[in-house]
Amino acid sequence: MRKKFWCEHSKKEKRMSYCACGGGAYFLGIIGAAVYYIQQSSTFWQGIVGVLKALVWPAFLVYKLLG
Repeated sequence: MRKKFWCEHSKKEKRMSYCACGGGAYFLGIIGAAVYYIQQSSTFWQGIVGVLKALVWPAFLVYKLLG
């Protein structure tokens, strides 16, 4: 069951929001992609490019799925 938190969007109005773990899953995806790309690299600069690719891997995924 999700935990309920009250957050204040404005001083006059309060709305209920739910705690989500999407950020944690995204972070683990970035770490996993970085490990994969670094293992596939053979030079230092390919490793650096791999880390940069790991930051934008969801864009690659959506491009392939919609393409």
